Amino acid sequence: MSFKHYFPVLLLVSGNCKTGTNPEIQLSVVYKNVTDSSKLAIISDILLPQGYKRTFSDSISFGNWLRDIKMKKDNKVYLYDGRLKENQKAQYAVLDISTGTKDLQQCADAIMRLRAEYLFKMKRYGEIVFKDNVDKEYRFLPPYNSENLQLYLQKVFGMCGSASLSKQMRSGHISTIEPGDILISGGFPGHAVIVLDVASNKKGNKIYLLAQSYMPAQDIHVLINPTDSILSPWYQLNNNKIINTPEYIFRNTELKKW
Repeated sequence: MSFKHYFPVLLLVSGNCKTGTNPEIQLSVVYKNVTDSSKLAIISDILLPQGYKRTFSDSISFGNWLRDIKMKKDNKVYLYDGRLKENQKAQYAVLDISTGTKDLQQCADAIMRLRAEYLFKMKRYGEIVFKDNVDKEYRFLPPYNSENLQLYLQKVFGMCGSASLSKQMRSGHISTIEPGDILISGGFPGHAVIVLDVASNKKGNKIYLLAQSYMPAQDIHVLINPTDSILSPWYQLNNNKIINTPEYIFRNTELKKW
């Protein structure tokens, strides 16, 4: 049974880049996502605007794995210690991924968890490796079981962060955005968000979903689009140099790939 609906809205688009919409569109019928996120089971349940299809991802790819992540029925974001996050207006939905009970799994850490969990499921244990800011490697070593993976990740979270992850990954052009890529501003502190999904239409226009954890450690959550309430939670790929997310501003040159 589907609980997802889009209601048509007639929208005038001025072409101002600050709107976050495609400046080439002058008059268009767009569809506001009014899905009750508590009714969504997995990421790929988030409905697309009319005319869009999800981009191809191989069945064993990181992108396909991300689309299958389960979401919680409760879309409130909780901190690692069980308290509610003060800002409850940034999220569209919450991923059913453990945060742990320590203030460790923050922004880049959450992305490293997702990547490690995917590689673990694929039994690609030798690829589970992260580097700290002086390029020291932290490899996942036997025994290859879930308990040891959690212990390994706690160590990684303490030694690695947005600055080191940004150095470890390769740069990509924003036009090539695909599920699994990240927007990352490496710093002390910096911030990072992960691209959960990407879709396109016949005109070649692309949209994408973003998710984050933050400080202090908290549930990983799908972000709303603060600059386009009609398209939200999707983001439009355009020529804007700035990508505004609810709690951080990225440059479009800050896309990284594995």
